[in-house]
Parts: sequence; structure tokens; C-alpha cells
Amino acid sequence: MLKASDFKNKEVINLANSEKLGYINDFEICTSAGEISAIYVPEKQTSFLNLKTKYIRIPWNKIQGIGDDVILVNIEESTNID
Repeated sequence: MLKASDFKNKEVINLANSEKLGYINDFEICTSAGEISAIYVPEKQTSFLNLKTKYIRIPWNKIQGIGDDVILVNIEESTNID
């Protein structure tokens, strides 16, 4: 069993393009099922003046594996949210 703090120390890597996405910032939990439905990773800043952080939403079913140091996901196109 993993704790939320264990997830935040694992780097998220996209298998679709071998890109390092970063580290988990938040979770989305389905309260009726009591399960994690998505993870959120901060999007890399492309501008110095961009002060508002955007996040990549990764649905739980896109997670391919969870290792000691990494979480492997397979997403073709990311969903960005503010």
C-alpha cells in the first residue's frame, strides 16, 4: 500500500514520447467509489512572466506502472487545466 506522500516523491514519465513530466502535485478522488481517478502534474513553464501555474490532468487508467522512483503513464495528448 502506498501513501499520498509516497506518490509525490516519484517522477512521472510519459511512455508515449519519453518525456519527463515532473512530480505529482495533487490527486482527484472519486468520493462515491473511494478511488483516485486522476493525478495532477504542474505543466512546465514556457514563459518567465507566466505567473499562473497550469496542470496536466492524467486519468488513473493512463497509469501503466508504478515503480520505486517513477510512475509511468501513457498519454498521447495532455489535458491542461488552470
